[in-house]
Amino acid sequence: MPKKIDHDAYRIELAQNAIPLFSQYGYSGLGMRKIADELGISKSALYHYFPTKKALFHACTDLITQFDMPDNELAVANSSNGKLQQLMQIIKEIEPTFPGEMSLLFDYLRGRSPQDIAEDDSMCLANQRYEKLIAQFVSQEDNQPVLCLLMGTLLMRYFNGAQTDFSEIESWLSKKL
Repeated sequence: MPKKIDHDAYRIELAQNAIPLFSQYGYSGLGMRKIADELGISKSALYHYFPTKKALFHACTDLITQFDMPDNELAVANSSNGKLQQLMQIIKEIEPTFPGEMSLLFDYLRGRSPQDIAEDDSMCLANQRYEKLIAQFVSQEDNQPVLCLLMGTLLMRYFNGAQTDFSEIESWLSKKL
């Protein structure tokens, strides 16, 4: 009897396993043949699940930008003094993978126009997910400025060897929000 395959689960597994490949080789450093070889599947099998490298990259983006928090964490975050601390904790958890993701992102976007980037499905998805994450903690009015500040904080910490202090950013935000 033929083996039953949960195609949706296998598609997710392939994308999950491709995430470190994109981080290691960059977007332009990978072709579908290399990805298939690294994943231990045939190129035709990979194309069955992802018709293009861009489709696979989008699936990877979908996986790494899922920031759903358990209800118990949201309850803590919704307390008067817990919101900002919970948000900062999430940003701290993002930090270890941030440099690799930024490097990959700039490789993926290299040579593209601002309009093309703004219309890119993967970039739209990532922006929506980050905005949704931040919106759980701040007002709609403060959403984009806070997101910009936190992404800038991660970038500065990368540039200056983590000298930018999270507690200073948290203190500043507590006065503004």
